[in-house]
Amino acid sequence: MAALRTTRPVRPAKRIDTSHYLYIAVVVAVVLGITVGLLFGGKDGFAVSLKPLCDVFIALIKMMISPIIFCTIVIGIGSIAKAATVGRIGGLALGYFLVMSTFALGIGLLVGNLIHPGAGLDLKAAAAYVPPAAADSQGFFLGIIPTTLFSSLTSGNILQTLFVALIAGFALQKMGRAGKPILEAIANVQALVFRILIMVMWLAPIGAFGAIAAVVGATGFQAVVSLFTLMGAFYLTCILFIVVILGGLLKISTGVSIFKLMRYLGREYLLIFSTSSSEAALPRLIAKMEHLGVSKPVVGVTVPTGYSFNLDGTAIYLTMASLFIATAMGQPLALGEQIGLLVFMIIASKGAAGVSGAGLATLAAGLQAHAPQLLGGVGFIVGIDRFMSEARALTNFTGNAVATVLIGSWTREIDRAQVDRVLDRLEPFDETTMMAHTIDPTPAERSVAAERAAQSAVLEDARH
Repeated sequence: MAALRTTRPVRPAKRIDTSHYLYIAVVVAVVLGITVGLLFGGKDGFAVSLKPLCDVFIALIKMMISPIIFCTIVIGIGSIAKAATVGRIGGLALGYFLVMSTFALGIGLLVGNLIHPGAGLDLKAAAAYVPPAAADSQGFFLGIIPTTLFSSLTSGNILQTLFVALIAGFALQKMGRAGKPILEAIANVQALVFRILIMVMWLAPIGAFGAIAAVVGATGFQAVVSLFTLMGAFYLTCILFIVVILGGLLKISTGVSIFKLMRYLGREYLLIFSTSSSEAALPRLIAKMEHLGVSKPVVGVTVPTGYSFNLDGTAIYLTMASLFIATAMGQPLALGEQIGLLVFMIIASKGAAGVSGAGLATLAAGLQAHAPQLLGGVGFIVGIDRFMSEARALTNFTGNAVATVLIGSWTREIDRAQVDRVLDRLEPFDETTMMAHTIDPTPAERSVAAERAAQSAVLEDARH
């Protein structure tokens, strides 16, 4: 008995998120790439010969573009239909998300045109590209229509994929309940595609090593300076966007301080920073926004919809990275091309929040659709993409938190007295309330639960 009393249950070892290993591998690859580029540089040096490593990674990313765009657009349109059914809350939220994401894309373009972070580099040889023959407007519009409905997914033409995805999305929306099984099937395909993308991203260290080594070997230390310039400008832009734009709008509209709100969400920020994904904090954001005093209908519509349609950090990243690549490759985008790219990013960036590599795939899709000659430069971004993922996730998360408070205030579905008590630390958040925000059970889990309930009912009948 004594032995039984002294025996303690062995706690399972805490599992480390495997994304941390990928992060470390990318850091090591970047450092090795810079070292090899500086030591074995030159036009015909060993470092330049490592470029095929990057080309393989870019080809794998390019392979994933069409299915990612198709699935995210179709699911995104389905989300719009779902959000619109809740009346003024959904309509107001969608309108706000569209304005803010467009504004964030515009800020990225503005900053990118001001600082020119890729100036001084020479990445013209990053990819061999033969421009197609010029087509008139009639040929351009006819080229958007694919030969068959499914050929758009295999032809590599992103505009055709986008066209078919829009048609399919609106068709499923019109089908109503009959289209729900098809949407669920596409959601399962999307999960498969993103799983493959995550597997491909494990080759990011190899691609980053080859890209960084080749560029540094060809251009010298200027490549390192340009990379850090882009990173610094991106982080600074995100900080100013949160403090000035989001903070100013929040203060003017509701009187709430952005700094108090960020302090209240401090634990969630640590979680996002450690995982590089805002998805990890989604259940906690829902619970905390309800505790803050925002009504459940507003939280239930605004937060999940915002995770697909209110990606401010991702929007800033997409436009700044595009301009960086264009400048570095000596082919700056004209104003009309920048606007066209902005419109495409508004549509293509929806529905892929929180997925590792989705931002990189969307960047590649935008360049392939509007400036395919720049697609080879995406490999150079791989080296610092992981370093910028934290800022993207934190900005996305903050934007959704602010949006929830704003929508609650505009619809008068918020308890201002509760907001003041919570933000002044007079009513701390109870972690036990998170138990009420578990993930919906899977069909298999529901089946097991139903079977157990049936067995319990039989036993109860037997007792009687």
